[in-house]
Order: sequence, then C-alpha cells, then structure tokens
Amino acid sequence: MPERRRTGKPKVAVFKFASCDGCQLSLLDAEEELLDVASAIDIAYFPEASRRMIRGPYDIGIVEGSITTPHDVERIRDIRKSSAALITIGACATAGGIQALRNWKDIKNYVHIVYASPEYVSTLDRSLPVGSFVHVDYELRGCPINKYQLIEVINAFLNKRKPNVYTHSVCVDCKLKGTTCVMVSRGEPCLGPVTQSGCGAICPSFNRGCYGCFGPMEFPNTAALAAQLKELGETKFDIQLAFRTFNAYADAFRKESEAHEQ
Repeated sequence: MPERRRTGKPKVAVFKFASCDGCQLSLLDAEEELLDVASAIDIAYFPEASRRMIRGPYDIGIVEGSITTPHDVERIRDIRKSSAALITIGACATAGGIQALRNWKDIKNYVHIVYASPEYVSTLDRSLPVGSFVHVDYELRGCPINKYQLIEVINAFLNKRKPNVYTHSVCVDCKLKGTTCVMVSRGEPCLGPVTQSGCGAICPSFNRGCYGCFGPMEFPNTAALAAQLKELGETKFDIQLAFRTFNAYADAFRKESEAHEQ
C-alpha cells in the first residue's frame, strides 16, 4: 500500500509504460545534478530507483513509454488526474517509439505468430504517444533523452518558467562544433536538417549521418530533405526507412515516410 508523507517539497513521480527504461536511466545517470534537484523536491514515486511509493497527488508527473494496451489508457488518465503538471520523456512517450513501426501492419497477424495463446493478449492496434490520450504540459524528445535537458525541464517547472530547450536542427550543432557536413563531403544520408537538437550531433561527429533520435525539429522541411536524399542515390524504400526509426510516428516523419511507400 503506498504511504502518505508530507515534506513541504514539490512531489515528483516517475511512471513507465511501453519502453526500454533508457530515459529513466538517463535521469539516474545525472548523478551530481540529480542530487541538487533531489534536495529541492520529494521523489515520491519512482519504482526504477526506489521501493518507496508515496501516494499522490503529485506536483509533477514524468512519464516514459508509449500507450499500447487498454489498461495503459486507463492508467495514463489516472496519472493525468493526479499530476498538476505532466511531462513526457523520450521518443516512446512523445512519438510512440520504435514499437510504433507496428502501426503500419495488422497487429493481429503478429499476435498469432508470436504468442501460443493469442486470446490472452490485450493490446491496442497501434502504439501511440501519451499526448494522444491526455493533455501533456511538456514533451522532452530523445532516444534516450538528454539528461541535462531533463534537469532543466524539472527546474523550469519548479520555478514556473519556460524550459530552455533548443528546438533548432542538428545542422546548427554541427556548425557550432565545426563538424563538416557528411552529406556534402561524404554523400552520407543524414536526417540532421530536419531533426531537433539534443544529442550534440554525435553521429555526424563520427562521419555518420544523423538517425533522427530526437524527432522532427520545429517546422521541418522533410520534402526538401527527401529530394536531397534521392539525389544522393537513395531509393523510395531507403527514404521511407530513414524516416521510420525511433520517431517513426511523429507527425512530420510519419507523413514523409508514407509519401514514399511503394
């Protein structure tokens, strides 16, 4: 039974749905920064890190993972009711995650192939972001998220200000780091022009194209990028696959991938 406790500090709860736990681990990986945050808040519910479970309501609810079952729908609605502010973290919670690749197929076919007793499996026909079912106050992108961005978002909500999280493209980060464009210099396919900043342009720094881990940037011109990828020799199928990774069901990426279906 969850316990009740009043500390006078804002109560924060961390919840998990269909995901790999990577974004929650990013929070734990913050180490020294997390200690500073922990001194200002009461982490009331966080099964990944503690057996202690304090009953809501909560000042901030942090949610990782996509909604994939009818039970998930009921649970996220209960979490929304008990959280003054709801923050979703990671590609699964904000765009359906890699598991959203199933959204283009009939899930019943897979259930019958994978499970010996499919009649016991209760699932939605699609993997969807949290925002498809409840109001979300802030979405933090990434697969996984940037731990410093998460600390910034928590700090912003505690201090009632707008989070200072960049929404420009990965290309800007490459220019700031002095990284040569891999599309221009090496002919490497890259989603950097349409992907939101957050990783520090890791892949282009190692002469690899961006895979779109942080989802579409603000106002992405995916059609122009697709045309450029075609000039580099990418087929319609290649382009479709490029947009169907961690953020495949993010609106801009989904529409562009569907435009290149065979």
